[in-house]
Amino acid sequence: MNIVNVVIAVLVGYLIMRLGLAMLRGLARPVPEPPPAGELRKVKIAYRCSLCGAEVRMTIAPDEDPQPPRHCLEDMDLVAPIE
Repeated sequence: MNIVNVVIAVLVGYLIMRLGLAMLRGLARPVPEPPPAGELRKVKIAYRCSLCGAEVRMTIAPDEDPQPPRHCLEDMDLVAPIE
């Protein structure tokens, strides 16, 4: 019974160590370079029309800070970035 407990403890310790190292490797990965100009980027921004209340969620844009879309012949208002 004593040897079984030791083997289980060693296996659990090994699994915890592997999990910890995998998490550290994930944190150590460098931030990817931004895509070249003209390529679409992922964004999550919501806009609302101040006249009629229509809402739009933008998910892809040519740059990180896109201009607001137009609705009812006016620029839409930024609601909040969706994080």
